[in-house]
Amino acid sequence: MKRIESVKDIIDIFPYGVSELRRVYRKYLATALLISVGFHLVAVGSYFLVRYLARGGEPPERVVRIVKYTELGPPPSITGQAPPAVAVSVAIARPKIGVPVPVPDAQISKEITIPTQQELGEIAMPTLGTGTGDSLMVTGLPTTGEGEPGIDENVPVQVPPVAIVQVKPVYPKGARAAGLEGTVLVKALVDKEGKVKKAVPLKGPDIFYDAAVAAAMKWVFRPAIQKDEPVAVWVMIPFNFSLAD
Repeated sequence: MKRIESVKDIIDIFPYGVSELRRVYRKYLATALLISVGFHLVAVGSYFLVRYLARGGEPPERVVRIVKYTELGPPPSITGQAPPAVAVSVAIARPKIGVPVPVPDAQISKEITIPTQQELGEIAMPTLGTGTGDSLMVTGLPTTGEGEPGIDENVPVQVPPVAIVQVKPVYPKGARAAGLEGTVLVKALVDKEGKVKKAVPLKGPDIFYDAAVAAAMKWVFRPAIQKDEPVAVWVMIPFNFSLAD
């Protein structure tokens, strides 16, 4: 066996070293790269070949679905918890109109009959303007005989009565305190001198009846004319009770 005395002796015994590796590493690197690429191509090709054969040799069908933004639900919470429900409380205002108010039985008149809408529509009612914003409607007109006309009589006249003195009703304190509003129809008998002899409330909140009748009794009219003579007639006077007045 040769005795090792220097580096040269080592190279002579072991010919592989840095110089030898530099000379052959490129060949080995290219070979390894080709083997790796070939292996990956075979693996990927095998995957698609298996899927192709599983569908009977037909290429996979690509399905595209178009979804509107309105069909999408709300995005999920980041924390994964549903947001708490918000309770909304709205104060309910009490009605001010049409609230029934009980009255004593002694104030209820059994002689009054309220006509239906059809009956009112069949009566020709001339309308006269007034200074208070209300309207005056002639509903009961006299007969040709003497005396007072009936409350439901309807006979035409040459000239209807004209209101020359109009008195607004006094708003009842109880109704104002309760915030009540409404319109009362009063049927008044105007005599030959133009004064109101009778007043009967027909329709509206009964809490305003007394005030409406009291105001109607103070009205003064230019009397109705029938055959060039003054006659007594029944007229309909609406009184509007509004908190804004």
